[in-house]
Amino acid sequence: MRAVLFVIIVAVLAVLAALATGFLDINQVRGAKAPQVSATRNGVTAKGGQAPAFEVETGSVEVGTRKATVKVPDLHVKPPPDASANQASVEPANHS
Repeated sequence: MRAVLFVIIVAVLAVLAALATGFLDINQVRGAKAPQVSATRNGVTAKGGQAPAFEVETGSVEVGTRKATVKVPDLHVKPPPDASANQASVEPANHS
């Protein structure tokens, strides 16, 4: 339940950020009308009504490439000068 609530909050914040930056523009072009509801002994009936209509415009994102020069650091590994002297030679022990 907490995960669903978290996802809803993030979605609302994303829509608000898109509206605030002008990336998303929503305009209502047709209003809503409630249906006429009548209740009788046989049940409830609804007639008419109209859902609202919206016009949504979104910004665009362009993705491309460009040439750039990037300096990359060099890595050199040097062993210690006495590395060969520190390697001990192991001779098998002779148990007779």
